[in-house]
Amino acid sequence: MSDVRVIINREPDREDRVVTTGTTAAELFPGERAVIAAKVGGELKDLTYVLVDGDEVEPVEITSEDGLNILRHSTAHVMAQAVQEVFPDAKLGIGPPIKDGFYYDFDVEKPFTPEDLKVIEKKMQEIQKRGQRFQRRVVTEDAAREELASEPYKLELIGLKGSASSEDGADVEVGGGELTIYDNLDAKTGDLCWKDLCRGPHLPSTRLIPAFKLMRNAAAYWRGSEKNPMLQRIYGTAWPSKDELKAYLDFLEEAEKRDHRKLGSELDLFSIPEQIGSGLAVFHPKGGIIRRAMEDYSRKRHEQAGYEFVYTPHATKGTLFEQSGHLDWYADGMYPPMQLDEGVDYYLKPMNCPMHNLIFDARGRSYRELPLRLFEFGTVYRYEKSGVVHGLTRARGFTQDDAHIYCTKEQMADELDSLLTFVLDLLRDYGLNDFYLELSTKDPEKYIGSDEVWEEATETLRKAAEKQGLPLVPDPGGAAFYGPKISVQAKDAIGRTWQMSTIQVDFNLPERFDLEYTSADGTRQRPVMIHRALFGSIERFFAVLLEHYAGAMPPWLAPVQAVGIPIGDGHVEYLQEFAKEAKAKGLRFEVDASGDRMQKKIRNHQKQKVPFMVIVGDEDMAAGTVSFRYRDGSQKNGISREEALAELLDVVERRVQV
Repeated sequence: MSDVRVIINREPDREDRVVTTGTTAAELFPGERAVIAAKVGGELKDLTYVLVDGDEVEPVEITSEDGLNILRHSTAHVMAQAVQEVFPDAKLGIGPPIKDGFYYDFDVEKPFTPEDLKVIEKKMQEIQKRGQRFQRRVVTEDAAREELASEPYKLELIGLKGSASSEDGADVEVGGGELTIYDNLDAKTGDLCWKDLCRGPHLPSTRLIPAFKLMRNAAAYWRGSEKNPMLQRIYGTAWPSKDELKAYLDFLEEAEKRDHRKLGSELDLFSIPEQIGSGLAVFHPKGGIIRRAMEDYSRKRHEQAGYEFVYTPHATKGTLFEQSGHLDWYADGMYPPMQLDEGVDYYLKPMNCPMHNLIFDARGRSYRELPLRLFEFGTVYRYEKSGVVHGLTRARGFTQDDAHIYCTKEQMADELDSLLTFVLDLLRDYGLNDFYLELSTKDPEKYIGSDEVWEEATETLRKAAEKQGLPLVPDPGGAAFYGPKISVQAKDAIGRTWQMSTIQVDFNLPERFDLEYTSADGTRQRPVMIHRALFGSIERFFAVLLEHYAGAMPPWLAPVQAVGIPIGDGHVEYLQEFAKEAKAKGLRFEVDASGDRMQKKIRNHQKQKVPFMVIVGDEDMAAGTVSFRYRDGSQKNGISREEALAELLDVVERRVQV
């Protein structure tokens, strides 16, 4: 029997090993329960894979990204088996792993209920304890059709073999023209328990699924098309340990408490009335205060940084977006045209940049004016499908804090450097501090301009990003059609990542709009255009901050910064005098003169997450003092009125959380 030479790759170590012909990947890692699959030549394989001479093998542990996907995909199969054991008439769709979990689609007579999910989860636990083995089989197309004759959706996927995308047929093995079926086999007898068309790989056994939970169900069109049948989708999650599952469920519970839609209603900040439409929010007075404070501080910082404020209309002739290229590349994201002026098409604007180009081009420009930094709080409209609209974070109408900087090529590097520093510093002022950067490069199927221009823009952006000393993550193909992009990714208080500011270098729109400036030698030159949205949109940033702070906004952003609570009716006038002094200094101060008992007033304002409560009783009135109650329930008594006002002003001016 001949030997086989393989390389075991455990970064940074590599080990040459000679093994007997017929050795499987599992036998390379005996006793290593965390190893649940192998990567051979960069391709994921089951541990039952038989090694061949020259294989380079990397162990895949269950806690790795690949390992988690395999765990979750295997759990999706267990769920599908459980569904068909409980509902024998259910037909199978697809069941891929997704971020933090998995789903599987089913064609069933009636939508699943929460009680159904409990029954299915219990059945999954039974299957997990059976220790069924996952076994891969390569089959011909004819054999697959015969075996899966009762599964119409699987038959459709077989017909798509070789052309299905990962979304169309997440369980179809198309590589090398192979079709594969995975059998779930009884651990003791080897009898077939269930099977599915699938590309794998999978865990060796269902016993290696440590912790899972079914989360919810929803309706979903087959293969994402409204022309196809509506299926029922069950979502679940799976983790390498019960502790990790618990931590994830605790995280979801905390995230639910912080949901900006829930807080927006509880704190009376905004609403999305059905009479107006999905994705179109109105801000209530308290929400308006927060929004105005956000905008006012941003305006102040932009003025200090040399930006000039402009304003543009909400609609424009379609010819403007033909010139910019947006009708070629972005029409699906725009509202349909309005027929005005004897058949002329007008569009609600989805972005502000074409109009800013017209402002630049309204008169001759000199190199002495550059860099020219134009800034606008510009409301735009984008036609988002109803399935993706989500509160303020994915809206159909929103206001961008949009800037476009026009500079010379020589100024570009320094401008990008200072711009990125400005962006990060301003985000820190709002309380976000944990960042990484993402560099989005050209999509080879969707771009305008020369490769040389793209390469220069990309490298200049890369160098500016590297100067910040933050992690820089590549995003191949993620750029807009007109230029590469740096995006700032920020983590919130519970560790979620949000895309915040974007900075894009654009040599192409200045070309399309024939933008020019007069250089020092009198020649006409083309400016470089830098697109920059700092918040992304006011609405989305509002939502992110609301969830980051769990509604307890820092005093400088809080709609009510302090509320006066009199112990008795005789203390109301004293507090109203103090409130008048506070308001004269620009503080947002209210007095609760309602007939509620003091403790109820405190509870009410705790729920409203007011930063400071100023309590006054007989002793305070006699001494000319007040008492502070803070958000955490602590209290400081007998503070002079002057000292109390100074403390309130200090925390507001320093923009700190209390």
